[in-house]
Amino acid sequence: MRVEDILTAEELVSLKLRSLYSQNGYAQYKMSKFEEYDLYAANKDFLESERIITFTDTTGKLMALKPDVTLSIIKNTELKTGEIKKVYYNENVYRVPKNSPAFKEITQTGLECIGDISQSSVAEVIRLAVLSLAEISENSVLDISHFGLIDETLKTASLSGQAFKQTLKALYEKNAYEIGNICASDGVSAKDCERISALAKVYGSPKDVLPELKNIFGENESVKELEVLVKALEMSCDTKNINIDFSVPGNIKYYNGIVFKGYIKGIPNYVLSGGQYDKLMERLKKNVKAIGFAVYLDAIELLERAAGGEDLWKC
Repeated sequence: MRVEDILTAEELVSLKLRSLYSQNGYAQYKMSKFEEYDLYAANKDFLESERIITFTDTTGKLMALKPDVTLSIIKNTELKTGEIKKVYYNENVYRVPKNSPAFKEITQTGLECIGDISQSSVAEVIRLAVLSLAEISENSVLDISHFGLIDETLKTASLSGQAFKQTLKALYEKNAYEIGNICASDGVSAKDCERISALAKVYGSPKDVLPELKNIFGENESVKELEVLVKALEMSCDTKNINIDFSVPGNIKYYNGIVFKGYIKGIPNYVLSGGQYDKLMERLKKNVKAIGFAVYLDAIELLERAAGGEDLWKC
């Protein structure tokens, strides 16, 4: 009997991903189904949904069924100077997904690389994100952004607090027209407004977008980081399904550097989400860097339906 005759599509992909991460030096991380509620209450805007299932345990502490895995791993990880911890997980989280009225139990498989990470560590994680998408479908794309460039560009424009938030929202919506309106209302110079609007407009393969970014931003460190990342990826994996896109959403209070989302043809929402979250580490008083991603395995059911139940995965 074949393994694909025993396992569901979701189980089969989970097995392949766990094997992929293990082969690349990541150790499995196991955790409890719940954490103290205070951990999530203090970082609600990091979560995909602020609604959390809570209960009081026998000691009187308010506990929560995990709505997120990353926060739990950070809380329970201690590192020595110069150390890097590479872990992967296969866990259930409990939250209200977008466009859903009720809580769902969602299976996530993903990885975290925490510690004294370098640009090569970032490139390795991005490579594994590309390979993870390929395990699900050949029709995939990974969109990459750089929050360092976004943050620097908006701060250089000296936007007011409210205008900063509005501009960021317009950028995520690729609404260059609205960015122009906000800049005009906030007294932003034409040059700075043009640079912000450019971030909303550029999209495409690295070979097309990087020269455009260098022309607009010159010798910028964030652009250089993107260039180094792309060169590293070209040496280690197929980059034909990678795009640079500054509309990739995320909370700029927590994320910095490279942020990315993965999409599969036939599924309306992203199935993979990740990025560098050094700011979150600082907030939780962890003096190290970190990058990781999660794959939302419940999305595979949507893909299977779209394909009419055809066998989508090779074994």
